[in-house]
Amino acid sequence: MSWNPDIRRLIAAARRTPGAAAPSAAAPEAEAWMVFGMRVLLSISALLTLYIGPGGVVASSPWTWLVFAGYVLHSLTLLVIASYRAGFWHGPNIYWIDIIWYGVIVLVTGGGASPFFSFFLFAILATSFRHGFDAGARLTLGAVGIVTLSVLLVQGFESFHILLLRATFMLALGYMIAFWGGLSVDQRRRLALLRDVSRLSNPRFGVQHTLDSLMDKILRYYGASTCTLLMQDSHQRWILNTAHHPRAGRAISRSRPDAADVQPLLALASGAILYRGPGAGFLLRLLPGGVGAVRLATGEKEWCKTDRDACGHVADLLDTDSFVSASLPLRKGSGRIFVSGRRLRRSDATFLKHIVQQAFPVIETIDLLDRLASEAAFRERQTIARDLHDSTIQPYIGLRHAVAAIRNSAGEDSAMAPELDRLLAMCSDVIGDMRDFAQRFRSGRQEEPELLVALRRQLRQVQTFYGLDVMLEVQGEGVGNDRMAAEVFQIVTEGISNICKHTRARTAGVVIEDAAGQLAIDIFNPVSDGAPAPKPFVPRSIAERVAAVGGTLDVEADGRQTLLRVRIPV
Repeated sequence: MSWNPDIRRLIAAARRTPGAAAPSAAAPEAEAWMVFGMRVLLSISALLTLYIGPGGVVASSPWTWLVFAGYVLHSLTLLVIASYRAGFWHGPNIYWIDIIWYGVIVLVTGGGASPFFSFFLFAILATSFRHGFDAGARLTLGAVGIVTLSVLLVQGFESFHILLLRATFMLALGYMIAFWGGLSVDQRRRLALLRDVSRLSNPRFGVQHTLDSLMDKILRYYGASTCTLLMQDSHQRWILNTAHHPRAGRAISRSRPDAADVQPLLALASGAILYRGPGAGFLLRLLPGGVGAVRLATGEKEWCKTDRDACGHVADLLDTDSFVSASLPLRKGSGRIFVSGRRLRRSDATFLKHIVQQAFPVIETIDLLDRLASEAAFRERQTIARDLHDSTIQPYIGLRHAVAAIRNSAGEDSAMAPELDRLLAMCSDVIGDMRDFAQRFRSGRQEEPELLVALRRQLRQVQTFYGLDVMLEVQGEGVGNDRMAAEVFQIVTEGISNICKHTRARTAGVVIEDAAGQLAIDIFNPVSDGAPAPKPFVPRSIAERVAAVGGTLDVEADGRQTLLRVRIPV
């Protein structure tokens, strides 16, 4: 089928056209407002301290007032930007700029005698409780280095004892702040992940899609290289899924290994397991447990050593130096999950066990409901297929016989003979397609390839009957669930039918893709030259179908094109 070049430009324009703009935030982010406001308060208090009590502050440089005024201006500028830009970026780099300012302030106020050492703790505190332990610890080391450099530039080694005291105090207190801040950040991330896995994905997409979503969330949380899931399906067959970090650019791989092939992975004891091999790195050897394998048994609170050779064999199979693993709490069958990466700790293994305990009862419930719904749908399909044959196909067969009789009566010389032949061929094609559809509907084969075949067949019929040239573009994994595929088919066919009935367009386009955790369906057509811009409307049938699957429908109509944006959460 040849496509009009205009429809390709329409597809590109439709994908560039933004959807409904999200309402802008009326106020800046509360956390950013608080942090930037406290920075302004500190800068002003430092300037007032210099002004009110000059005898208590040694201004060792003629640039002292300029430095203090510059920091006040810097703080006010950040506050103004945060006031007008909700979600203003305030990453670790801003706090590195802060400690450079504090270092210059210490430098121009006497070095070791400066009273402004405590300002460094503001930057360490804000960084630690927003970005975690690593960022807070790095900033603490940077602050100690800047303090040391500032004091040495002013006083050399004359007040080395005071410098040692201040640097040690800042190092100790900064580490404690970073540690507690890291715990707070980790707890927030863990609670967010547990909330996400408890809700998981849209059950209409099936259990496999839910498992893929769970593995992706685990990978992103741990920053791991791979996540491997081994479990049994409802028929007690083994399924091995392996997901790679998004940076790898590799799709999730699936296989059905034999029972003998998965025995090494199942040889590990139950519970949570942490393994660090000899190649895990020097820093990992300093963590609790060092190099080796430890296990936290189900119902226990103390870690104990486990079979290191078995864990090493699993690490070789996973092609990693360290991993955490947990047994799956399945009511039927068994399985394990493995997360491979660096800098893994005991707390990571424990939390992985909590994740699977939270998620897999929900997944098993989804699987049970899915099988019950599939069985009920199969029985319903049998009934509908029989009704379809008796109430729809048979009348079409009668219509074809009647047309054939009229054609025979008209004879070869009749002017209506070509039109009757064309109508007879159309009836035969429709009957063949309806019989094929009834057979496929009876067997329930509605996988993604079948969906695409059905859509292409439907669009060919539209072009034959109505002269509408429709381009179909499918990106990503598409739809893998039978019931959702049926809904997508009905939404697309209804949208194309509306174009045929209510417009004079000769071209149209359909784009289906999986983007940002949503199934996106765009149906659009150009407005005919000279035709007025369509009035605002909402296709009721499509809107009802989209609402039934928890999605949203937006209609954008202007003088150039009409676009239906359907978004269904995955």
